[in-house]
Amino acid sequence: MEFKHRSVLLEETVNGLNIKPDGIYVDGTLGGGGHAYEVCVRLNDKGSIVGIDQDEAAIEAASIRLKDFGEKVTIVRSNYCDMKSRLHELGIDKVDGIMLDLGVSSYQLDTPERGFSYREDAALDMRMDRRQTMTARDIVNDYSEMELYRVIRDYGEDKFAKNIARHIVLEREKSSIETTGELTEIIKHAIPMKYQKKSGHPAKRTFQAIRIELNRELEVLRDSLDDMIEILNPGGRLCIITFHSLEDRIVKSAFKKNENPCTCPSHFPVCVCGNVSKGRIITKKPILPSVEEQESNSRSKSAKLRIFERV
Repeated sequence: MEFKHRSVLLEETVNGLNIKPDGIYVDGTLGGGGHAYEVCVRLNDKGSIVGIDQDEAAIEAASIRLKDFGEKVTIVRSNYCDMKSRLHELGIDKVDGIMLDLGVSSYQLDTPERGFSYREDAALDMRMDRRQTMTARDIVNDYSEMELYRVIRDYGEDKFAKNIARHIVLEREKSSIETTGELTEIIKHAIPMKYQKKSGHPAKRTFQAIRIELNRELEVLRDSLDDMIEILNPGGRLCIITFHSLEDRIVKSAFKKNENPCTCPSHFPVCVCGNVSKGRIITKKPILPSVEEQESNSRSKSAKLRIFERV
């Protein structure tokens, strides 16, 4: 299947980077290369971009899309949490801008065999990096009822998490749960019909939760933000697109902490903790997709862009 992914908040993100034509940039979630392409267009012969992605299909698609830019582009198969070490291997210690487009891509959702979608029946996979051995099937069949409850409650924010976890455990006692279709039917039976009618697809939150747990998405994000801010040159910017409140809260909190890291009690007349600001938040409120973009690409509706600038 051809790799198709419509880049969300494309202009807003690329403009937010405040690109220097001779700068060094990083796309930590390269995908099909949509954002990276627009960055390349704005670079001169001295400028360059490093694209990072853990999905082999994304690497292949981006390599084709960006091939005309030649040596201006370096593509690395890795997780963005290893950005600092991967850049160091390339002889790069500081960059002028970094962007992340978080979550699952349209290609991953629309490719049934990847197991991300509750709308198609396929093997329970959900791995963003298929070199990983653990799959969604392992979580569904091997996690305890309490662990499943925690995952669905914390990462899916589903009020029926306890009931969904209970139904999963009861069903897998009869036989193992192998497909997205089987899991979807179990979830449907765990949620009262009156709630299903008014709150979107019943499996949406549970699938999100399992995907986040499997790919350690929030952990990776939380552990990477300080490093990314650290490797920015003065004036360099970090642009992050999130798609749900869990991601957005982590980004918002990290930006605030790096803008004002002082830990002194509020009644102290002067700062004595020695923590120095790393920069400033450019977006006091997140940038949202235009009405036109939301109408033409429904998956953009929950997107939020936040931007931080290094000093």
